[in-house]
Amino acid sequence: MNFLCHALPYLNDPMMAIGTGVPDWLSVVDRKIRARSRMALPHIDDADPVLSAIARGIVRHHDDDRWFHGTEAFVTTNLQFAVQLRDQLPGDEGFRPSFVGHILIEVLLDASWLRQQPDFGERYYAELADAPLEHIQHCVNVITGRPTDRLVEVLQRFTRSRFLFDYLDHERLLFRLNQVMNRVGLSPLPESLLPWLAQAEQHVVRQRDMMLSPPGAASPFPL
Repeated sequence: MNFLCHALPYLNDPMMAIGTGVPDWLSVVDRKIRARSRMALPHIDDADPVLSAIARGIVRHHDDDRWFHGTEAFVTTNLQFAVQLRDQLPGDEGFRPSFVGHILIEVLLDASWLRQQPDFGERYYAELADAPLEHIQHCVNVITGRPTDRLVEVLQRFTRSRFLFDYLDHERLLFRLNQVMNRVGLSPLPESLLPWLAQAEQHVVRQRDMMLSPPGAASPFPL
């Protein structure tokens, strides 16, 4: 899942909602620092309510990713997108089509919520803007045991950029995807992909309810 989908079921608990983004923000701060469930679990009942909520958010991030990536709808769509991207990108038989297909599903799910209910995005960003960032950074350092002083800056930049709303425009979405390509050392995606992005979004919208329904359990999302 991407940032908004991770946070959406927990927006009534702002610190927990923010905690769901910590593993992904740390990949920007320093890829060697990981916020794993086993590190967060000892802190979920901490007397510090912020530390407790951040820890619970981290645990939910990993638990929700686990069932989400195992749904038949995600697995099938990921395979379909990889095949279609290989057709769209002649000669690209490497890792890029599969990687792009995976992250595209996740960002298009965020886009689907923002199209349906823009207030979800506004509320998420408002909670980040009001959050005690220094305290959150301290809590993350306690959980990981590998201190960083860069998380505050990353969170401030994330909040200012409001880039989740860029997913609603396919040209801006392609720009954001190419930022990811650059960060992981893959070649940029061409503008010729834009018509296919519109088709991919429609497919993700059709599959959304099945992707966001945990097997054998009620969905935490407002489906």
